[in-house]
Amino acid sequence: MRKKKPPAHENHERWLVSYADFITLLFAFFVVMFASSQADKGRAKEVSEAVRKALEDGKMPTIAAILGGAVDDRGKGNDQLKGPAVKKRDIEEPSKKKPPSDLEPSLKVLTVELQEEVRKGKLELTLEPRGLVISLKEAAFFASGDDAIQPSSYPIIAKLAAVIVKLGNPLRLEGHTDSVPINTARFRSNWELSAARSIAMLELLNTRFGIERDRMAIVGYADTVPVASNDSDEGRARNRRVDIVVVSPAGMRVEPGQNSAAPEPAPAPSAPAKPQKGPSEHA
Repeated sequence: MRKKKPPAHENHERWLVSYADFITLLFAFFVVMFASSQADKGRAKEVSEAVRKALEDGKMPTIAAILGGAVDDRGKGNDQLKGPAVKKRDIEEPSKKKPPSDLEPSLKVLTVELQEEVRKGKLELTLEPRGLVISLKEAAFFASGDDAIQPSSYPIIAKLAAVIVKLGNPLRLEGHTDSVPINTARFRSNWELSAARSIAMLELLNTRFGIERDRMAIVGYADTVPVASNDSDEGRARNRRVDIVVVSPAGMRVEPGQNSAAPEPAPAPSAPAKPQKGPSEHA
């Protein structure tokens, strides 16, 4: 008579299979959720592919290359644990200022672009040791005794700005007047008028034509640097101007009217230099 086989031992750990499947799916869900929260779509696709391949092969994905490890040029690394990925190339570097440019080509371009305005006497172009000087005559750009720039002159200034904006040289905006005293409700002297016109030109070049403020300096000379005699109407008209000076590398050491680009030698300690009349300068 055959002996009856003992009943098979019941496996009470079969639940581990379902549990393992559940944990695997839960892991995949959170990895995909994490990947979708990143700004880098390429990384999300990479993570999804890794999870899909791991599930197909029956292996748990290795996440060290996704969430840990050394940082490389693709943004992987331990920095991922601290927050959303930021690629090195996404970090904007400070803009580098352009180096000073040779001013002779700019003079040639402006001479061609503004030949009609030069012919009509609205402006003058000269190349001096201190830089390229663009003299804007009052009659074409300002009303008498006022610092508001006339809108009719904007096309001329636009031509100037199109050349200046491409250069790396600093700019000096220098206001000049004739010797006739002024005393109005707004301007108590020619010093105030000359400085105000320079400031008005700075504001226009910056707000309308996009020239950076940190490239420009404001100077008011009043009637101290004439280019013609103030004894005639024609001479006084030439003296009333705003000079846009595209400064050469040595230009900041030279004041208008000087012929040398080299700085003046310092006086001996035993003989102090006599005070000289200088411009009213506003940074």
